Amino acid sequence: MRGYYLRYVQVLLRFFPLAVAFLRDRRRFLLFGPSRHVSTAVHRNRAQQLTETMLDLGPAFIKVGQVLSTRPDIVPPTYVEEFATLQDEVPEEAGGDPMTVVEAELEDVIDLETLEPVAGGSLAFVYTAAYEGERIALKVRRPGIVAVIERDLRVIRGLVPLLLLLADERQRYSIENLAGDFEDIILEELDFARESSIMAEIDDNFADDDRIVVPDTYPDLCSERVVAMEYVEGRKITDERALAAVGIEPTEMATLIARTYLKMGLIDGVFHADPHPGNLSVTDDGRLVIYDYGMSQRLTADEQADITALYRTLVRRDVDGLLNTLIALEVLDPAVDRVQVRQVLELVIESLEGRSEVTWRQIITELFARLHEFPFRIPPNVMLLMRVGTVGEGVCRTLDPDFDFLGVTRSFLVDHGFIESELETLLSDVRDDLRASLPVLARTPARFDTVFGQLERGELVVRTEPVESPTGGDPAVGYAVLAGALFVAASVLIFHEGSLEIVAGVGGILLLGQYLRKRHHQ
Repeated sequence: MRGYYLRYVQVLLRFFPLAVAFLRDRRRFLLFGPSRHVSTAVHRNRAQQLTETMLDLGPAFIKVGQVLSTRPDIVPPTYVEEFATLQDEVPEEAGGDPMTVVEAELEDVIDLETLEPVAGGSLAFVYTAAYEGERIALKVRRPGIVAVIERDLRVIRGLVPLLLLLADERQRYSIENLAGDFEDIILEELDFARESSIMAEIDDNFADDDRIVVPDTYPDLCSERVVAMEYVEGRKITDERALAAVGIEPTEMATLIARTYLKMGLIDGVFHADPHPGNLSVTDDGRLVIYDYGMSQRLTADEQADITALYRTLVRRDVDGLLNTLIALEVLDPAVDRVQVRQVLELVIESLEGRSEVTWRQIITELFARLHEFPFRIPPNVMLLMRVGTVGEGVCRTLDPDFDFLGVTRSFLVDHGFIESELETLLSDVRDDLRASLPVLARTPARFDTVFGQLERGELVVRTEPVESPTGGDPAVGYAVLAGALFVAASVLIFHEGSLEIVAGVGGILLLGQYLRKRHHQ
């Protein structure tokens, strides 16, 4: 407990200056005074300070920043963008020497003299080693990291009541739910047995696709603290020279990445949720390699169907479908005022349709910014899929700045039968309209017969107000308009083969003559 209290005070002191700054935004002198207007530049500077503080405080707070980078319901866009920088390199000091784990669990089966360090992170370290004549990779959890994380999770829970004092009323519902959701995500990431299981499952799902490489696992060597896998070399996905060397266009690779992650989430129901550039590479023969499955998730059949519906309704700009899906996903409470929410969603769609270019991040940011007036939360699975969309889109647009993520998503949904093509959608809408109109059409003859009977018996009287006849109009003007159109057509057709320009010219002359005759009679 002593370690907990010391850590709590340490964390509190680190965040205290920023907390005071946020409080002064509401009341200039903390307890009284007007609110302050804060520029974007100031917010960006604060976001950078928060990012640096999270890096200094270690793994649990780094993960907090990573989670917040996908939570536009809690933090403004400026902070979301800055927290997204926590996706790459992180400090390696916390948690102890992972070599002690290798020695404890694999000394009898691995020649420790062949061990070579490859990469390190806040939770684990990666080595390569010789095993049965092959080179394998070992992802090893830092030995003391679980105790460090659990202590910091308690600290974060203790900070939530203070955060609620800083938050406005609309954010409190999300913050209260965030602490529990965050614990589930990070504790699952610490379970390496779960990671190796999901990794093997995703590998099976792409067994028939030779463009995707998911390193094979060695189940006999895997444990709660170690993931043993095939060692697959590759160059960073954002290395233009690497793609050029294997003859792959950046747009082609971006499309492959987008469709791969859509398949994981919408078809397979088990997905890798951390597609930042450090976890993606390209092999010498042009295949896409996906590393590090710590942040990954399985979906139930119902969750998969609801999330597929979310993508479909967003792509089709289906307001009613989007509302129903948000309720089904438990983002919105079923008792929410549907009329008001629908009006908000219509504003979201109108705002997006007015832009020349729409990205997935813009959709998510706009959607949740508009929903702030309603109590809502983002469940962990939805949050991770949002992360896949925003982070994955960022990688794709790094490869190709003009990459149309939504266009690829629509194409994927059409290819797999989740939505119809444009023609099929039109026909479907016509069928729906006809189906809705059939009961009315069926009753129409009987209604006509009733109305005509009333007219014949003099029981129906129609009264109208006299309307002044228009003045100043020229009933012959229609001939002049048609004549002018034919003369224009003749001038265009004169440059084409055939003699259609003669027909158009003669028609124009005849109509012009008719116009002059009418004007003469007037």
